[in-house]
Amino acid sequence: MYYIVETDKSFDQAAINLESAVIQNGFGVLHIHDLGAALRSKGIAFNEECRIFEVCNPGQAAKVLSADMRLNMALPCRISVFTEKGKTKIGLIKPVQMLSALSQDAALAKVAKEVEEKTIKMVDEAK
Repeated sequence: MYYIVETDKSFDQAAINLESAVIQNGFGVLHIHDLGAALRSKGIAFNEECRIFEVCNPGQAAKVLSADMRLNMALPCRISVFTEKGKTKIGLIKPVQMLSALSQDAALAKVAKEVEEKTIKMVDEAK
C-alpha cells in the first residue's frame, strides 16, 4: 500500500528535489505542510522531520471528480519527505490501492494507475 524509498540526501535537499520532480512531471504543489515544525511549535517534543507535499494534476483531478464527486476527500495526492531514525525517506500511499477501496469504477482505476506511475516516478527522481 505504501511506496517508500530511502535516500542518502539530507532532508532539506530531498524536499527541494521532490518539489522540482513534481513540477517536471506536470503536477503542481498546492501546499507543503511542515508537520515536524508544527508539532514543535505546539510544545511537543518531536525529533523527526516531516513535510507533506499536496500535489495535483488538474486534468487527472477533474476526471476523478467528474466520475465521483465524493472522491474530493481523497484529493490532492500527498507525497511526504520525512526522517526516521536518522534516515531520510520519501513516500506515498499508492493511489491504485487507495482508490480501489473507495470506488470500483474501471475508468477511475485507469486514472489512479496513471497518477501512481507519475508519483512513483517523482519519488524516484527526488531520491
